Amino acid sequence: MRLEAITWDRLAEQLADRLLKLEPADGGAWPRVGFDGAPAARPVDLAERVAEALRVRGRPSLVIGAEGFLRPASLRLEHGRRDAESYYGGWFDTGALWREVFGPLDPGGTGRVLPDLWDPVTDRATRSPYVQLPPGGILLLHGPLLLRHWFPFDLTVRVLLSQGALRRRTPEADHWTLPAFERYEGEADPAGTADVLVRADDPRHPAWSG
Repeated sequence: MRLEAITWDRLAEQLADRLLKLEPADGGAWPRVGFDGAPAARPVDLAERVAEALRVRGRPSLVIGAEGFLRPASLRLEHGRRDAESYYGGWFDTGALWREVFGPLDPGGTGRVLPDLWDPVTDRATRSPYVQLPPGGILLLHGPLLLRHWFPFDLTVRVLLSQGALRRRTPEADHWTLPAFERYEGEADPAGTADVLVRADDPRHPAWSG
């Protein structure tokens, strides 16, 4: 796939303009957008830039991180603190994401979304209040391994790092997660299935598929 150089600010503006025209595939009132990428790729940064670009354009949005929906430590660390298999399949509470984020945005839903559920530092519920996303408001969900769960995204953005860049930019203490991302590439083909591909090997000079 041919990628063209772009700045992060311009990329956010281009995506925001595209999202203004985005209609939910299920006929609901809330478009849902996924920003998929390993933590080292910083998909959160792009999601927040897009949210700001949407705000300037008068369109409400809500940025949510999948890391706010981790399972309790007793479950995700059942096989040890550095088990890549568990990270791949058991760290994120996808059931809670379906129930608390995607469910309220279904056609006829309330739009009342829980922004996070679990604090991995305290290993307790965050007790965050629900957020009311008005009709037309856009969900911007970011996190790793998103494209293997069949979430009902209306647009997906893959923030990609080469294997070398992923290893360099992942803290050494987290290198045990790298096999999970390698497996993800092979099984889910996120770069091939995402609607928009952003390469971020050089964080100062991204490129995208347009």
